[in-house]
Amino acid sequence: MTRRPWARRSSVTAVALAALAAVAVQAAPAQAAPAPAAAGITAAKVDHATWQKDCQAVMDQALPYLKQRIAAARPGEKQAIVFDIDNTTLETDFGFSYPQPANRPVLDVARYAQERGVSLFFVTARPGVLYWPTEYNLEHDGYEVAGLHVRGLTDLFKDVAAYKTAQRVGIENDGYTIIANIGNNTTDLSGGHAEKTFKLPDYDGQLS
Repeated sequence: MTRRPWARRSSVTAVALAALAAVAVQAAPAQAAPAPAAAGITAAKVDHATWQKDCQAVMDQALPYLKQRIAAARPGEKQAIVFDIDNTTLETDFGFSYPQPANRPVLDVARYAQERGVSLFFVTARPGVLYWPTEYNLEHDGYEVAGLHVRGLTDLFKDVAAYKTAQRVGIENDGYTIIANIGNNTTDLSGGHAEKTFKLPDYDGQLS
């Protein structure tokens, strides 16, 4: 789903807020590789500071790669990064206010990339009813949204990993090179169509 101009609103309807609170949890396949420092930690034990430390460890790996890859852009190459949203770009499970706060380690990397001309795409399993509040939330927090992909009615019955892979294929078909794909579930990252993937902690599927 591509962006369309819209009038900024200072509040979101009660229906949108209720839907936002009810975002479905995505189950991570068993083969998911643990993020640094995350092995053996469950969501019941992890606190916000630990989660942020674990996210920072992953982004400390991503940033040097992105610096090198962005600098090595080929003439005319349109570079893009694809992000998941829940507990990747936004702090979904660590606060229920709206707008939801950004996941700071990820935002810092996203800002580095967007300031150097890399387009940011967001592919989420959130339903289409959440398109506008989600886009507003991302932009409010400092992300430049080149494209936001949410699930339409027919997508709600598809495998999440297959749906997300199809969205990346569409981005490539629009002429972009996806230099990185960042998410916290293997359903965000499986299926290829990205030069490199970075997995944030989900603590054995305990985070959405």
